[in-house]
Amino acid sequence: MIYEKEECTIFKKDAIHDPVIYIVSDSVGETAEVVVKAAASQFDGQPIEIRKFPYVEDEGTINELVLAAKESEAVIALTLVIPKLRDHLKAVAKEHGVTVIDIMTPMIQAMEQISRKQPKNQPGLMRQLDEEYFKKVEAIEFAVKYDDGRDPRGLLRADVVLIGVSRTSKTPLSMYLANRRLKVANVPLVPEVEPPEELFMVPAKKCVGLTISPDQLNVIRRERLKALGLTSQANYASLERIMHELEYSEKIMKRINCPVINVSNKAVEETANLILGIIKNRGS
Repeated sequence: MIYEKEECTIFKKDAIHDPVIYIVSDSVGETAEVVVKAAASQFDGQPIEIRKFPYVEDEGTINELVLAAKESEAVIALTLVIPKLRDHLKAVAKEHGVTVIDIMTPMIQAMEQISRKQPKNQPGLMRQLDEEYFKKVEAIEFAVKYDDGRDPRGLLRADVVLIGVSRTSKTPLSMYLANRRLKVANVPLVPEVEPPEELFMVPAKKCVGLTISPDQLNVIRRERLKALGLTSQANYASLERIMHELEYSEKIMKRINCPVINVSNKAVEETANLILGIIKNRGS
């Protein structure tokens, strides 16, 4: 059995107590906690008390923790990445005969050796990485939910709104940009369907229009029809229809006054980089 206490004050020694592990970290202490619990699982349900001391940032606190660990006959598991604090804790613990397990340093030193790079020695980077991951997941979910104009309410919450006729890579671009943690919505422009009113409420600097050459769009749409098992002669792929759609989309883009990118012969990555450049410039 494992039970935890996250401490702001120092414990007094109990007359009788279960084995105690102090987790000392200059961040949250999640890494040490996982390792301690994994080790504890090897001892057939032996009760072990975990006392967590996150965000340790000064030598005075370390001195108090070491003395308390000595009094509690505790082992200290540390994930201090700031060398000065880490070395101080080890020195004070050695002076008082307290066992210290340094969880991070051996791995950091090994990676430093094989990478030939210096570590940042900055607390909390793992949590920042986790936050970046969840931002990416959130952006991908957003792109799926607001793809192809499904819900116009998302337009006002988007970082970027892509507009254009069918087959101008709106969806692939939305997903690519979502992997850059941008919330992207896209709206197809069809002459017979009035764009949602929310589109005209979005600031022009957040909109990007996508256009393409009629001939290339004709080829793309014919191939799309073949893939669906339909005749390539359908109106969807006719040059007359394509010209009509492109003229209509141009009017909408001019009305919004947004930047326009011609995606003809461009890979998704190339167009995405152009969009990222537009986003960067709009903030300057």
